[in-house]
Amino acid sequence: MKVGVIGAGKWGEALAFALSEKNDVIITSRTPRDWENFKSLSEVLVCEYLIITVPAQQVAQWLEENFIYHGQKVLVAAKGIEASSGRFLNEIYAQYIPEENLSFLSGPSFASEVIRSLPTALVINSRSTQTAHEFAALFPRFIRTYISDDVMGAEIAGAYKNVIAIAAGICEGLGLGHNAAASLISRGLVEMQRFGKVYGADDDTFLGLSGAGDLFLTASSSMSRNYRVGLGLASGKTKETVCSEIGEVSEGIGTAYALHEIAQTKGIYLPIAAEVYAILEGKSPKQSLKDLIER
Repeated sequence: MKVGVIGAGKWGEALAFALSEKNDVIITSRTPRDWENFKSLSEVLVCEYLIITVPAQQVAQWLEENFIYHGQKVLVAAKGIEASSGRFLNEIYAQYIPEENLSFLSGPSFASEVIRSLPTALVINSRSTQTAHEFAALFPRFIRTYISDDVMGAEIAGAYKNVIAIAAGICEGLGLGHNAAASLISRGLVEMQRFGKVYGADDDTFLGLSGAGDLFLTASSSMSRNYRVGLGLASGKTKETVCSEIGEVSEGIGTAYALHEIAQTKGIYLPIAAEVYAILEGKSPKQSLKDLIER
């Protein structure tokens, strides 16, 4: 199959590598790369299958300025909630692509391990079973794919786990120990699931690869950008300094702001996400810890 990948960051590069095992893959991004399979955006957009890794906080503008629909089937390989509007990615993409042509990728997956062909399990979420199966057939043997129709649950889990990962990094940075980390992650899963119920998400999604699997990976390793954001915040650095040092997009920051606005509007109790937002706004991590324990 002819597959086009849009976004040549680490995740886009890893997906292009993995999918090239069984397909003819070309890739593009705003920043040119000296790669044999790097092509112009216009060449990539005409592919029948597209994998889009454009970050959540940039995708609405990117779609408005660049996307041309040719009947392509699109697999969204980014995670997050738009901070400025509180919109989920499926809501943003639905303005440009029919629902039956859209799928969303979820599950525990570090790019650095995918590009080494290490065993990985992912979920392809779509309201069209046919589209999900078509994308599943594109993946290599070392990636096990599952199919789900719970698009909203997968989106919430994929976005929310980044916020919990920031909290986990803060926990590690403050030297609070494994007991605290385990408690934080497990309560983060409960909080994520509570949020999902408001949007009609399936409880089982949060107990599978898209929820618990991705959360445990992202919230327990310094390979996670969001975890490293937490480590930096725990040392007293501002979010601006931390982001500059990491040099990559950390979706958990924008999502924390989006969750704060949604929680305020809908009256949802999200204690961990609320404290992450407060720390990003300058609250002392130690004071946040005290408030979480004593709430």
